[in-house]
Amino acid sequence: MNRLPLQKRALIIGLLCEGNSLRATSRLADVSINTVTKLLIDAGKACSAYHDAHVRGVSPKRIQCDEIWSFCYAKAKNVAKAKAAPDEAGDVWTWTAIDSDAKLIISYFVGDRGMEIAREFMLDLRMRVQGKPQLTTDQWSRYAPAVEQAFGADVDYAQLVKVYQATLGGPGRYSPGQFVCCKSRVMEGHPDQRHISTSHVERCNLTMRMHMRRFTRLTNGFSKKLENHFYTVALHMMYYNFVRIHKSLRMTPAMAAGVTDHLWGVEDLVALLNSTTTVA
Repeated sequence: MNRLPLQKRALIIGLLCEGNSLRATSRLADVSINTVTKLLIDAGKACSAYHDAHVRGVSPKRIQCDEIWSFCYAKAKNVAKAKAAPDEAGDVWTWTAIDSDAKLIISYFVGDRGMEIAREFMLDLRMRVQGKPQLTTDQWSRYAPAVEQAFGADVDYAQLVKVYQATLGGPGRYSPGQFVCCKSRVMEGHPDQRHISTSHVERCNLTMRMHMRRFTRLTNGFSKKLENHFYTVALHMMYYNFVRIHKSLRMTPAMAAGVTDHLWGVEDLVALLNSTTTVA
């Protein structure tokens, strides 16, 4: 079986991680789209396994959580009239938990926005962190019971409630209403009021939209298969944590959090496909 050289595979992975679509990547790398898709799947599986095994035992002081919307095949409101829509068609939510100081994405989960996924997401987060962190989420109703089940009293938990006012003739369909104010709501423990914020995780959401073509609004680059959507997210999380240098930190989030002691390159992500040994 023919295998692409390391440099070519690194080029393909790098192009995908920097926001190119599958077809754009195939054109730029001069390979077939099937080759790009297969490499994405293999890399996504390897990155998911590595994150699951190694992003553990971290000790963040402050964690922020949020969920970001995308869709597979068709938006939920259009699934009923979509032609040959698969069972997984509809809205897809990616839940993320970020260390506010190290900017490390500690945990992520792809699914719907329901209670079961919220619970699984928080249980996964709890298994990866040590100590009693301060946790901030927005006011989405699924968070409070999920945090209670996963952390119990072993967390300083607050919600940030943002109040918007509807405006007529806004600049666009995706623009929020006029911001009025935000309020903090203490849910558990004694969170530091100065650090009740979701700014860092919301900025991380913007990075996800810029670095994953499937998250870009109003394009035809959206996911057609939920499986490939998950592999894209898994690849991005490894790239963000281990390869991409954070501007304010001047190092990668994984280095800042002590998960690795050196800077990774895209070649290291490719190496995960061929080796079961650790590179951290």
